[in-house]
Amino acid sequence: MDPFLLLFIGVVIVVGGIVWLRLHAFVALFSAAIVVASLTPRENIEQTLRAQNRPAAEITARTNQSLGVKLGSKFGNTATSLGVLIAMASIVGGCLLASGGADRIVRSTLNLFGEKRSPFVFATSGYILGIPVFFDTVYLLLIPLARTMARRTNRNYLLYVLAIASGATMTHSLVPPTPGPLFVANALKVEIWQMMIGGIIVSAIAGCSGLAYAWWANQKWPTPVPAVSTDEAASVIDRPETELPPLWLALTPIVLPVVLISSAAVLPFIAMPAPLMHALETIGHPNIALAIAAAISLATVAWQRRGDGGLVRSTVQAAIADAGSIILITSAGGVFGGVLQETGVGERIQGLAAHYQLAVLPLAWMVTAFIRAAQGSATVAMVTGVGILQAFASTQLAFHPVYLALVIGCGSKFLPWMNDSGFWVVCKTSGLTEREMLRGITPMFSLMGIAGGIFVIIVAKIFPLV
Repeated sequence: MDPFLLLFIGVVIVVGGIVWLRLHAFVALFSAAIVVASLTPRENIEQTLRAQNRPAAEITARTNQSLGVKLGSKFGNTATSLGVLIAMASIVGGCLLASGGADRIVRSTLNLFGEKRSPFVFATSGYILGIPVFFDTVYLLLIPLARTMARRTNRNYLLYVLAIASGATMTHSLVPPTPGPLFVANALKVEIWQMMIGGIIVSAIAGCSGLAYAWWANQKWPTPVPAVSTDEAASVIDRPETELPPLWLALTPIVLPVVLISSAAVLPFIAMPAPLMHALETIGHPNIALAIAAAISLATVAWQRRGDGGLVRSTVQAAIADAGSIILITSAGGVFGGVLQETGVGERIQGLAAHYQLAVLPLAWMVTAFIRAAQGSATVAMVTGVGILQAFASTQLAFHPVYLALVIGCGSKFLPWMNDSGFWVVCKTSGLTEREMLRGITPMFSLMGIAGGIFVIIVAKIFPLV
């Protein structure tokens, strides 16, 4: 069976399951994996593995693998690589909220910039918090403060709403340990520290373009603060200062993993005693670095809220529940991506790209953007897109594969609309109408995805890092 037909069947099942049947992303991805794996002929698997120069024994073993074993092994491989990281990152995010660390970051940023520069406060706070905390949660945390400030000044409400989103959405799709960039980095064999640093830079560039659009949209469509039933719920300005940790402690679980993981990469180039080298390599491993960050976060909650003995337990339980869902989705995405690779679709796309002289990075952006627009989820778009494009990473690219990972993340920002859960979170909690969302969030996210993609392509051309 033709690889493109198998790809079409898989994408239809994923998109149709999520959009029309309202299935959970895990069910849609795993169902697509079962169907595609069942329909893939042995010849496709053999040709694909030979093209990848796999040993003869591996080709024979994988070709003869039963469907159940194949699905289980691919699911397990992905969960092994990402499960601990996602769980620890979820604990860090939950504890930042419970301890007041997130509130402290917002207030300190506000004190630094001042109320007149509050759009930068919202964008910067969202940018920082979007690294360990999911986009929806960051937005729900900051929107009460945005409404309060807009009422004080009687202006700039749309600017504040868009500023929050511009800061949080790019780090959510570009900076590990959030699930999408973590999955893509793992699939493309990109080191976590490389994805972190690259994602932080690209997120800042793309976020600036989004903030510029937010200023323009606010001038063109002034929007009053609407009445929202949850208007004053969880307002960050109501929490006493005594309940908040110091800024350095609030930032530690975010900054420390980046420093540890990045530092581990330069250890081979530094002369030091072997025991010290081993210790630094150990704590610099992503699993250990995130575990340390989670431990600090838990200790912060226990200390700041020591009058509430059950808070640590409930915080961890909620974080693990959230992480479990994400691990299931990403692992199912690993299964779907794995069976797509065995169809030979990656090699076919490579051949067409070479024949028509299509550049790899623009192609990767367009593939991911199409999947995002079709089914709504940025994470699912990244998981599916990298499954299609992963074959490129095994070839002799003219640039480092981190650029491919980053451009996939940028493509996942394109055209959010009514099929995106984040679209509705922003819409209902901000009180904006669907029309206001379609002329605010939709073009701003698309602009950031395009700007980030162009920036990555230009940098890859100038500094290929190979």
